[in-house]
This record gives sequence, C-alpha cells and structure tokens, in this order.
Amino acid sequence: MKFSTRQDTDIPADALFRAVGNFPSLERMLVRRGATVRRLDDMVRPGVGIGWEIGFDWRGRRRGLDLRVARYEPNELIALDGTSDQFELQIRMTVVALTPSRSRLIFEADVQPRGMKARLLLQTAKLGKAQLDRKFAQRIADFVTQISAEAAA
Repeated sequence: MKFSTRQDTDIPADALFRAVGNFPSLERMLVRRGATVRRLDDMVRPGVGIGWEIGFDWRGRRRGLDLRVARYEPNELIALDGTSDQFELQIRMTVVALTPSRSRLIFEADVQPRGMKARLLLQTAKLGKAQLDRKFAQRIADFVTQISAEAAA
C-alpha cells in the first residue's frame, strides 16, 4: 500500500533538507510521542547505514521496527528501508527547491506485507484508503510545520 503527499514550506530547500535529515531531532520527536528509539550504529554524520530499532504501541500491542538509511543524497533525497514482524517499509523524502526561499517536501511511504496475516490487514485497510490518505497528509503537514518552525528559529 502506497502513501504519498507533498507539502510546500517557506524555508529554503537546503534548510528543509537539514531539518528532515536532522536524525537526533527526529529521534527526540519519536521519544516524545512514546516510542523507544535505539541507535544501531555509531555514525556521527548523516548517511547510508544509519539505523534504528524503534518500539511503539499500536492497537494495544507493542510493535517493533528496524529502520535504516538506504540512500542519502545531500539536499535532495533520503530513503529509508524498514522491517517489522509483518511488514516491509520504504520511505522516501525528496526535497525540491521551488524558489530560493520556498521548497517542497515529497514524502512517500510504501508498506508491503510479509505474510498472509499482514496481507489481510492491508486489504482491510484499503477499504478506508481515502481516510488513511487524509490522515497521512495531515501528519506530514504537521511534521513539516514543526520542522519549519524549528529551522526558522
């Protein structure tokens, strides 16, 4: 199941990319939302190979996700690959300069099942895809608003 949205913001593309690629800040954001985050590497600079083990509660159960940076193209693209018990996850965050002071974040997520139970969950979720798309777009809009405010500060 694929989700995609694009959000425009009033900060330059390089500042937006730095905010999206500020992994320590993103880790803190996840912890504030109740997730547990454990870094799987000791890399100091952002790039391919950075990884996390993320734990979170969803639908009354504790879930886990291993997430790694698969592609890192400065000022353009960050691609993450993740694996959980039931799903494979690919996330792409692409930054596009619209003008010298405006930019766009294109955020795409692709969730693939790893078994029959996961396939049934996704088939059921597809019935409410329009609502899921709206929620996804709103979450990404909130994320861009938050990181834009932090980048402007």
